[in-house]
Amino acid sequence: MVKQLPDSIVDRTNILNNSYAIEVLQKAMGISGAEFEGELKYTSKQVADFYDVDRKTVNRYLVSHAHELKENGYEVYTGERLQRFKNFVRDIDVPNKAPQMGVFNFRSLMNLGLLLKESERAMVLRKLVIDLVIDIVSARAGGSTKYINHRDETYMMSLYLGENYRDQFKEALTNYVEGGQYKIAAYTNEIYKSIFKERAQDYRNLLLLDKKENVRLTMYSEVITTISMYETGLAYEVKKEYERLGSKLNKDQVKALFREFEANPIWIPQLEMVRVKMASRDYALRDITHKELSQYISPVDVADFEKFLGEKSAELGVQIEIHSDVFKRLKDK
Repeated sequence: MVKQLPDSIVDRTNILNNSYAIEVLQKAMGISGAEFEGELKYTSKQVADFYDVDRKTVNRYLVSHAHELKENGYEVYTGERLQRFKNFVRDIDVPNKAPQMGVFNFRSLMNLGLLLKESERAMVLRKLVIDLVIDIVSARAGGSTKYINHRDETYMMSLYLGENYRDQFKEALTNYVEGGQYKIAAYTNEIYKSIFKERAQDYRNLLLLDKKENVRLTMYSEVITTISMYETGLAYEVKKEYERLGSKLNKDQVKALFREFEANPIWIPQLEMVRVKMASRDYALRDITHKELSQYISPVDVADFEKFLGEKSAELGVQIEIHSDVFKRLKDK
C-alpha cells in the first residue's frame, strides 16, 4: 500500500514512534546539529536550509501542525533556557537579542520532512524513509514479520492456555451439534468473522500463508485470548442448549445461539480493543491492511514498538525456554 505521509497522521506517527527507525535514520542522514540537553538540536534556519525552503514555509507548518510538531519534540526556548542555549551553542548563528527561539530535535525535524509538500528534498526523503522503515522492522523481526507476534512475551502463554479452550469448543461441537468434522472449521470461521470480520482463508491470503501454516500461530496474544473467550463461552452455551433440548443442535439452532451470543453488549469493549490492535499492528509492523478493519487503524504507540522490536522481545524458541517451567506446572495440574 502506497503511504501518503503528508496526508496521513497515522503513517507519520508510526514512523516517528518507531525509535529504532529514528535511530537508524539519524545516523544515516548525519545532519549537523548542536548537542544540548542530551540530544542534537537544530534551529529553524538550519531546518529550512536542510529542506531547501524559506523560513516562512517552515513557520507556516509550525502554525498548521503546531500540536503534532510539539508532541514530537519541537520547542520554543525563552528566558534562562534560551540564554543557556545561546551560551552553549557557539557554532550556530543565534541572534543575541531574540526573546525566544524555536528549536527542533531530530524527531521533530523528521516530522516536518514527512509533512513538507514544497520541498523536493523532503519528497525524496519520504520515499527513502518508507522503504527503510519496512526494512528495519523486518530486520528487527529476524527477516520476516509474518511471525512478529511471537516476540510478545505474553504470546506463548496465550497460545498455550488457548489450546484448552479450543479443545472444549471442539468437544462441544462434536458431542452436541449435528454434522461431520467440517463443522469445526465452519464455526471457527464464524468466530473469526465475528471478531475481526474475516474468514480464516481471507486472513491466510493477506499474510501469504501456505496450506501447512497454522493461522492462529500468526495472531497477536490479544486476538488469541478473544478467540478463546468466544470458544469457551460458546462451548458452554452449546452444551446448555443441548441439555435443554435433549438432542443435538442443528445448523439453524447453532446459528441462532451464536447470533444471540455475539450480540451481548459485554463484547463491545473487547472487540473494539482487539480490532484496533490487530488492524493497527498489522498495518504498521507487517505493512498489511485488513480492508474490513480499516476504520480501526490507529497509530502504534512507542510501547508496542518496544514490545515487538525491542530488546525485551524474544524469538519463539526463547519464549518456550522462558515459560517451560510454567507450562510443566500447568500440565501437571
